[in-house]
Amino acid sequence: MSERRRSGERTSTSGAPHVTTAGTSAFDVLAIGRCGVDLYPLQAGVGLADVTAFGKFLGGSAANVAVAAAKLGLSTALVSGVGNDPFGTFVRRSLGELGVDARFVGTDDNLATPITFCEIFAPDRFPIYFYRQPSAPDLQVRADELDYDAIGSAALLWSTVTGLCEEPSRAAHFAAWETRARAPLTVLDLDYRPMFWTSPEAARSQIRDALNHVTVAVGNREECEIAVGETDPDRAADALLACGVELAIVKMGPAGVLAKTAHESVTVAPNIVDVVNGLGAGDAFGGSLCNGLLAGWPLEKTVRYANAAGAIVASRLECSTAMPTSAEVAALAEQSEAAGMVGR
Repeated sequence: MSERRRSGERTSTSGAPHVTTAGTSAFDVLAIGRCGVDLYPLQAGVGLADVTAFGKFLGGSAANVAVAAAKLGLSTALVSGVGNDPFGTFVRRSLGELGVDARFVGTDDNLATPITFCEIFAPDRFPIYFYRQPSAPDLQVRADELDYDAIGSAALLWSTVTGLCEEPSRAAHFAAWETRARAPLTVLDLDYRPMFWTSPEAARSQIRDALNHVTVAVGNREECEIAVGETDPDRAADALLACGVELAIVKMGPAGVLAKTAHESVTVAPNIVDVVNGLGAGDAFGGSLCNGLLAGWPLEKTVRYANAAGAIVASRLECSTAMPTSAEVAALAEQSEAAGMVGR
């Protein structure tokens, strides 16, 4: 069993979380899941075997979503883990600098902080290579070390399917969901990564159980196929709703995004940008989705702004440090809406 310990470090957040009667800060967004270091090539169109220069960035889907939400002014925190190594120091420091509270990020004395490489063949091919063997600190988060006051009081809890691929992380996720008792804005990113699973069937079983505990599900068509056996966007959304979620969001690539509830269905067209690196777009979408849901925006505006945030990051190299500001998201989202009105 890997040894884990708390750092005791309390980093600043982008906002001032209020304090509950239990003495725990209530965050707008509490994310649980992957964090690590992205080493992305500074040379596009070149395979890793021939790349000579890399940029180092904070990475990991949950960490990126937390950063994206913080960039939009929300108070955010991350539940995760890093190794007792220089990359772990970098991750913890970067979270603080980017506005995410790292008090719930444990330190593992035996496992290394994960590293992720990618290759950039724009506009649509970005092979990604995860170095997380034999396991990663973020998968060692245990149910008995969770802060259940923080989980219960967070306005929105964000988690990803990757956290279900291995124990003890899997049990920690289900414990967190049980604490929230399917409270509004309990979100599951379907973020299926086949290299983390023994089989699609193993993933499907865990995801179907998880869908019984969340109120919002977000994924692309391939991820929806793993989750509910459907790739048709409408049928996939209906299948997710049938599992009890209140909002199903299906990313359709060039066809845009479908968002559906029991009473409403909206489709938002994609934004046209020059793609540099598409890997962080979904996390930017997630951070903006959190913002719209917490603000109580109409569903169409929420998804349109999230789509714009994703497009902005797709036009940039890195993920975490590329997350857009509210003004940047609004400018592209409203530009897209105006163009849509002209085209009608």
